[in-house]
Amino acid sequence: MFLLILALTSTPAIAAEPAVSTAPDARSARPPLTLLSGEAVAPETLEGKVLLFVNVASRCGYTPQYEGLQELFSDYEDRGLVVVGVPCNQFGGQEPGDAEAIASFCKMNYGVAFPLLNKQEVNGDNRSPLYTWLVDSEVGGGETIGWNFEKFLVDRSGAVIGRYPSKVAPDDPALISALEAALTK
Repeated sequence: MFLLILALTSTPAIAAEPAVSTAPDARSARPPLTLLSGEAVAPETLEGKVLLFVNVASRCGYTPQYEGLQELFSDYEDRGLVVVGVPCNQFGGQEPGDAEAIASFCKMNYGVAFPLLNKQEVNGDNRSPLYTWLVDSEVGGGETIGWNFEKFLVDRSGAVIGRYPSKVAPDDPALISALEAALTK
């Protein structure tokens, strides 16, 4: 099993309610991704899957969400869910480690088996192509990432269909409902 982690960059506020859209996103396709190990993610690994991108950090008050994210991945992987973690050090320097330290922390403390991407910036002039795609989607609304553990739900066709602020836990009923709906399509 490989690890992917997504990272976020700035701290602007995001609405407490999730942004959800059922309309397909007409923007360009998801950009190529690189694992924490430095290997490119093979496109077929994620094609046709429901994806939950989460910018993560190991020294954040929301870090215990790793446990719930791993539970989601374990519970729904066989139905086509891939949780993708993206480490980011833009919020209070809460992800200072290198790739090896991040992978070790996630595996040892939370048993993370879902993919972790290379460390990325999620806000600002150096925002990664992935986060540019997510934030600039209709659902992303162009709003900067507010903090670590913000979540974006992407359906099997590659449309961004949900955005959830950090305080929305992986077991939140609204997130679970949207995820289950996406998995049935």
